[in-house]
Amino acid sequence: MKKVTVYITLKQGVLDPQGKAIQESLNSLGYKEVEEARVGKFIELQVEEGPDLTERVTVMCDKLLANPVIEEYRFDVEEAEAL
Repeated sequence: MKKVTVYITLKQGVLDPQGKAIQESLNSLGYKEVEEARVGKFIELQVEEGPDLTERVTVMCDKLLANPVIEEYRFDVEEAEAL
């Protein structure tokens, strides 16, 4: 069993109103050093091992998990911890 961790973020140049709201809120709380905040998604998948795992996860991201028009993604694959 493998654990796949997918990180999805907005592409540079795409407006991030949620990130802007976080940045402004942190500034108003006195954290003036925060110049920008970006919000993304973090997804963990438990998947069966297979020779084409990387390709299959890429297809999952392109078809469902990320919007390739405005988002970019990367993922890590590691051994899943035994329960």
